[in-house]
Parts: sequence; structure tokens; C-alpha cells
Amino acid sequence: MRALILGNVWPEPVSSAAGTRIMQLLKMLQNVGFEVHFACAAGKTPLSEDLESQNVSTKEIKLNDASFDAYLSELNPDLVLFDKFVIEEQYGWRVQEQCPQALRILETIDLHGLRKGREAALKDGKAFSQAYLHNDFAKREIASIYRCDLTLVISEYEMQLLQDFFRVPAGQLLYLPFMVDAIQDEEIRNWKSFKDRKHFVTIGNFRHEPNWFSVRYLKTEIWPLIRRQLPEAEMRVYGSYPAEKHTQLHNPKEHFYVFGRAESAHKVIEDARVLLAPLLTGAGLKGKLLDAMQCGTPAVTSQVGAEGMHGNLAFSGSISDTPETFAKAAVNFYTNPVSWQEAQTKGVKIINSRFQAEFWQPVFAERLNHLKENLADHRLHNFTGAMLWHQSLQASKFMSKWIELKNR
Repeated sequence: MRALILGNVWPEPVSSAAGTRIMQLLKMLQNVGFEVHFACAAGKTPLSEDLESQNVSTKEIKLNDASFDAYLSELNPDLVLFDKFVIEEQYGWRVQEQCPQALRILETIDLHGLRKGREAALKDGKAFSQAYLHNDFAKREIASIYRCDLTLVISEYEMQLLQDFFRVPAGQLLYLPFMVDAIQDEEIRNWKSFKDRKHFVTIGNFRHEPNWFSVRYLKTEIWPLIRRQLPEAEMRVYGSYPAEKHTQLHNPKEHFYVFGRAESAHKVIEDARVLLAPLLTGAGLKGKLLDAMQCGTPAVTSQVGAEGMHGNLAFSGSISDTPETFAKAAVNFYTNPVSWQEAQTKGVKIINSRFQAEFWQPVFAERLNHLKENLADHRLHNFTGAMLWHQSLQASKFMSKWIELKNR
């Protein structure tokens, strides 16, 4: 069987959780028996993963170009996975025309409509409410979900939101969180101890707006409160693609350091005693918090940051939404080895209970097999999707064809 992943960008797992997620899905498709192909219209960067070395065939494609149709027809994939709804908008109609029997799967990574709604509320200086979910991103995203046979949702919170607020049928969705190996006792024994770690850390791609809001809030509202109690401690900020506005926060006199990309996220996180992630906006699961648990590093985050991470289990640190309580929790974990060890233990339990790849792979494989065997019936019961295929994508289709003719 052949699977084609249509990427929004070439995956950069060293730069973002989104890149790590695509690599996890790619590996899982291989593990369940697919020959995997990856195609993308974006340019590669020096940080792009070498997919060919991992037995993945790659193809650089063009937007609004019939050459993609020829490539698709020749490849004739059994499954096509769209990396975010904007990619489904651009290529979904071509996949439907060239490979009507291929499973069409949408990877959300996070709900863009939720993230954009939270950003709008933050800019308005108001509390987030359901009214902010009525945005154009959400409308486009939900339409894309209906046009696909299956949508992968990384967060339980977003699964609930899609079903309860947007009224998407459960049969259109699959909860599939981050998928990693279990943490073994030997790995725990090799972690750096409390006394061998120093300073605070945060990490995240600066091109991702929630990370910028978080770092700015950390610098202006939280770090001064921590420094008063821990004048020798340092705040170390790592992230790919820093711009001038990001590096302007770098201030050695205040022990606030803004670095670029970390060569190893796990290395800088394990060197630190506590990870701080005061996220004000965002959606999905937070890769930095997963990394912290994998490194045995307690974390202090917000309600938005912890969303979907720990389920009914105790969080691996503290969840705080005011600068004062956030700083208090950060200082506690930094100075109290008992609290620090308890948080570390909670992180191990979360990873091993909720994110094990060996548990989620059979769930994924079973759903794909069911869809493959019942595709006609599945699509028959998705009348909303059929209606959207009839109406909404015609505009995108003919706009694409017009651009293609214009480019000639």
C-alpha cells in the first residue's frame, strides 16, 4: 500500500513540535505496512529532515500546476494525508479527481480556529469565549474536516470541542496524541539529579506566534518576580528563527538570555532545573511540555499550556495563570527537591500512561482498516461532506485553474 503525505512545509523536528508530529505519523504509516511518499511545494531549509535516509520517497511539487495531477495519477496512493487544512484546500479536489478511492486524512496538529480565536481575545483584552470560535479559520477548518474521510485530533479537549460545539460526528474523528517510547527505569537513573541542574529554560519556534506571546509575558511579568527571590538564577530561552523583536529581549544584566535554535532540545531541557511555559494562546498539545517530561524536568505552565496533556492524572509540575502564582510555583520547584522529585515522577506516569506509541499504533491501524473496508458506506453517511464537495471547493478549484493558465 502507498501513502502520500502532502506537507505544508518540509518537516523540521529540531525546530518544532509540528515537525516531530509529522515524523511520528510517517513512522507509524511505515510500521502498519505503507510505502510512504512525501510531497511539498515549500522550499527546503538546512534544518529539513533527510526523509530519503528514512526510506521515504520525496517530491518537490508546484502550487496550481497540472504536473501534480500527473504525479498523483502515476503514484496512485491508497491514502493521502494533508498536513493542515490549508493543504487540503489546495490539493484536496485534485486528489478527489485523480484518486477517488484513496483515503483522505486530515492532520490538524492543532485547531487553527481555536488558536486564532484565542489570539483575537488576547488582542481585544477580553476573556476567551465561544463567540471567538466564529472566525474564518474555524469555518474553513471545519469544512475541510467534513471533506476528508478522517481527521486526526491531537488533544482530547479539541475532540470534545469538535463534537460538542462544532457538532462534528465522532466517526469523522480519531484522537491520536503524541506518540513516544515509554520511559524506562534505566533512563530515569541516567537523568541529571536536582543538584546537578541549574537555571530555568523555555523553548519553542519563534515563528509560532503563541511562543512569542509566551516569552514576552515571561520577560515582562513573571521573570522580575522570580529574580527577586533567585537573583543568581538564569532564564534561558531557545527557539528557531528568532527575529529582531525576539532578540531584543536578551538582557544579560537581568539574567534573561535569548538564544537561537538548540542543537538538542532534550539536552538544554535536561540541563535546566525547571521549564517555564506561560502560554497565553495556542491549541493542540505542547511539545515542550512533552520534552520536559521525557527529560525529567518539572514544568510550570498555564491552563492553555496544560490543556490535553495530563488527562485525569496529576500534572508534572504546576498550572498557574497569574504572574504571582506562576512565579511562586517556579521558585518552589527550583528550591524544593522534594516537590521537584514528585513532579518528575508525575511526568513519567503521564508519558507511560498516555503517549506510548506501541498503544496508539494498533488504534490507528484498526481505524484505517475499518475505513478501507467500509469507505463507500462511510462516505454515504457524510452528507455534509458531499454537500461541501459540491459547493465550496468549486471556487478553489477554478481559482487554481485560472492561476495555472495565467502562469503560462
